[in-house]
Order: sequence, then structure tokens, then C-alpha cells
Amino acid sequence: MKVHILVDFKCGPWGGGNQFLKALKSQFVIHGCYADDPNQAEIILFNSHHKIKNVIKLKRKYPEKIFIHRVDGPMSYRGKSGEKLDKYIFNINSIIADGTVFQSEWSRQESYKKGMRENRFEAIIHNAPDPDIFFSQQKKPLPENKIKLIATSWSNDPKKGFDIYHYLDNNLDFDKYIFNFIGKIDKPFENLNIFEPMPSSELAEQLRNHDIFIFASETEACSNSLLEAIHCGLSVVARNTSSNPEILFNRGEVFNGEKDILKKIDYVAKNINNYNEMLVSHNGIKKVEQLYNDLCTNICKAVKEGQYNSKSINYFDYIRLKI
Repeated sequence: MKVHILVDFKCGPWGGGNQFLKALKSQFVIHGCYADDPNQAEIILFNSHHKIKNVIKLKRKYPEKIFIHRVDGPMSYRGKSGEKLDKYIFNINSIIADGTVFQSEWSRQESYKKGMRENRFEAIIHNAPDPDIFFSQQKKPLPENKIKLIATSWSNDPKKGFDIYHYLDNNLDFDKYIFNFIGKIDKPFENLNIFEPMPSSELAEQLRNHDIFIFASETEACSNSLLEAIHCGLSVVARNTSSNPEILFNRGEVFNGEKDILKKIDYVAKNINNYNEMLVSHNGIKKVEQLYNDLCTNICKAVKEGQYNSKSINYFDYIRLKI
């Protein structure tokens, strides 16, 4: 069974989906089940609303192939444009996808609330970072000098938590803490140290050299930034919204806003050795690959046994997708 991931992979610092899918592709390659040519693959994995014209062309040409849709969002937090995009993604999933992958239980439930129809074959599969890059080392006790906080963001969208980062810039005790931010920013900071986006290997080294990861993003289907920090062994203070608590699990504390963020940082700093003793409970990329394979295998088995026919696209589907 050969899989092809139908995305344009980007080199260097890029969004979380790109980083995760590159790691997943590497696992498929290692196990000899990846096809560089989509024409040679039995399974086509496509992502959200990206490269949909290519997806449709392949589905029309090869209706017998199995198409797996990795869903993102929902996007309604972006306003009307996000609501329109959600409807498009939901239509794509209904018309094309033989199987659907949600990145979190939160994403699945929110998608249902927004009008997405349940697919016959579905799975909730969290993302995972490349284990050769994002791995933990034995943590040392907190230093007697300043405690090192870090946050990262490839995007400078205000929804990525910049309200909290600016609040901390003005209110954090900088006699006790250092706060480094890696990524794009919305406007200048006075006390935070800002670094440009960097390659994953350099980012991972920076993460391992810090004590606590601050994650303030408001809406995440399954944040790669959060997972990268967790897999590098950091304790976390994360915003209590969307999928963040689901992904965080036992590696730190959640906060609700400006009223409790400082207290939660102090609490994690005081109890950081307890968090460091906890094992990372998240699935690694090998387990994630197995979960994708299990979904593909289940669909292929149903097709082989005559219990399911892969979807095909007709003229009216073109109208619905506005192609």
C-alpha cells in the first residue's frame, strides 16, 4: 500500500502543518510505503483546502484510489471569510474524502457544530514532530539566576496570543524571568527578546535551553509549536482554549487570561521538577504513522470485501465546489 501526500512541502521555517507532514512523509519513506508520484499511489492524503484542483483532477482520473482528508480548523474565528472556508472544506470532505483525519477531538466536535457531516471512516490523530530534531534531554533543576521562558510563532496573526505576550511584556517580573520569543511579531516589545524564525534544528536547541514554554494562541486544531516544546521536555503554561488542554495533558498548566497568567507561570516555576518527572504521554511520529496506516487499511479492507465503494465526482459536485 503506497501513500502520496498531496501538498507543496516548504523548506526552512514554515507553518505547523508543513512541518508535521514532512515528518510523516519521512516515516512513510523509511517504511517503504511512500510514492513520490501520486499516479503510483493507492492512497492520496490531502490537507484541508490546499491544492484542491489537483485533488479533484486525481479523483476524476483515479476514482478507485482512496482519498484521506486531513481536516484543519474550523476557521470561523476568522469571521465571514473563515465561515466561507469552513463550508468549502466541509463540501470537499463530503464529496471527495473516503476517510477523514481530525487533529483533535476539539476540532471534530467544533466541525460538527459548524455543519460538517460525519464521514463513514474517521480518526482523531494528533500531530507529532520529527523525533530526530525535537527530543528531550535530562532536565536540570532550575538555576538560581533567572528562569528562562520561551514562546514561538511562525504567524503574527493577533489570534496567536499577542494580547498575552504584550501583557507579559509590561507585567512580568523580569528580575526573576527572561522571556525569549522566536518568530514573527505583530508590533515591537520592550522587554521580550525577539529572534527571527529559524530552522527546526536550531529551534529545538533553543527550546531545550529554556525552562518553561508559554503558549497563548487562542484557536488551534492541534498546535505543532506546542507539541515541539512538549517533546523537547519543556513544562508549559498554555491558554485554556480550543485543543490546547487536550494536547497539553499533564505537562503543565492552563490559564484563562491576564488575570491568572502570572500566577500560573509562578506556579509552574515553583513546581517544575514535578513536571519534569512526568513522561511525555503524547504519541510519537511512529505511532502517528501507524494510526494513519490503520485508517487506510480499514478503508482498503472495506473496499476489497465489497462493503464500501470509493467516492467519485460527478458534474453536480463540480458545481458545489465551484470549480
